[in-house]
Amino acid sequence: MANYMKNVNGVNIEMSNDEMAARVAEEKVWEDAKPSRGFSALRQERDRLLAECDWWGASDQTMSDAQKKYRSDLRDLPAQYDNSSILGEITFPSKP
Repeated sequence: MANYMKNVNGVNIEMSNDEMAARVAEEKVWEDAKPSRGFSALRQERDRLLAECDWWGASDQTMSDAQKKYRSDLRDLPAQYDNSSILGEITFPSKP
């Protein structure tokens, strides 16, 4: 099996077996972390959407049932996905 190449001072050279094994291990760690990165991105967007409508809960406001459901659906969003589906299409609830 051919080794990966690396660039040293503008010259492509073949990696040693140890360097290649280390690179393959790094790539596996990165690949295995995809669901975690996906959940992190999901939570960031969910948190942004919740913050965008936080003012609905102000003491001088009365939230409609649709607004309450929207915020509840946003809070429940991460639980709807598992490690395999998080990398697919994410459907956020529609803002009322």
